[in-house]
Amino acid sequence: MPAYICQTCGVQQAPAPAPPGNCAICEDERQFVGRAGQRWTTLAEMQGSYRNDVAELEPELFQLTTRPAFGIGQRALLVRTPEGNLLWDCLSYLDPATTAAVTELGGLSAIAISHPHFYATCVEWSEAFGGAPIYLSSRDREFLPRPSPAVVHFDGDEAEPLPGLRVLRLGGHFQGSTVLHWAGGADGGGALLTGDTIAVAADRRWVSFQYSYPNRIPLPTADVLSIAKRIATLSFDRIYGAWPDDVIPVDARAAVLRSTARYLGMLAGNWPRG
Repeated sequence: MPAYICQTCGVQQAPAPAPPGNCAICEDERQFVGRAGQRWTTLAEMQGSYRNDVAELEPELFQLTTRPAFGIGQRALLVRTPEGNLLWDCLSYLDPATTAAVTELGGLSAIAISHPHFYATCVEWSEAFGGAPIYLSSRDREFLPRPSPAVVHFDGDEAEPLPGLRVLRLGGHFQGSTVLHWAGGADGGGALLTGDTIAVAADRRWVSFQYSYPNRIPLPTADVLSIAKRIATLSFDRIYGAWPDDVIPVDARAAVLRSTARYLGMLAGNWPRG
């Protein structure tokens, strides 16, 4: 049976004889149903119409992007370590050329995903690499439309899929929203891979936070304070966000902390404005 993929969010459903009537992720208030209505495709139908590009961003970090863009259009990031490779976030499209390219980089030992909008075809990716475990926060268990024995629903606020790679639950965008702390990134200064949990702004000196990005719903004060408190305990110099070219190359920790001050000041109505 085919496993249908929502064309709006790019998340794959469990195999079924016919497309589902709706996409629960898109019907959640953080996302949306496309203006043309609910539409589905499959990996088989996508073959030949898309490709995935692989680019090195820094030593041991690679970006994977789908061309033309599909679904939400996020990138995936592959981190290489001596103990194995981890795929951070996921793409909907997967083909033999992508599998071969990732295999050449050392394959996948684990997958971790920041939040449900980027679940994509994570089960297909896991199966292509020998059942690599997929680390997801248990707080978002209800949003996973395709269960798999490979899924590790971790409890609490932290998991370590591979030595030196920590998945940290910060909440906010989703209750289970996570970031990946890579201590060896940025030439040893530490890198934070943030997905949509912490969004790199167009002015890359800043970041922001949203309950819903497409529907412009902000996070409340308590959530932003909680994120800032956790960030203050981490050591990192660089941030890689959810989209190609989303990077704060240096002094990223300070950028997050001053951004939280600005955000909270705006919510309180006392941030200086010209």
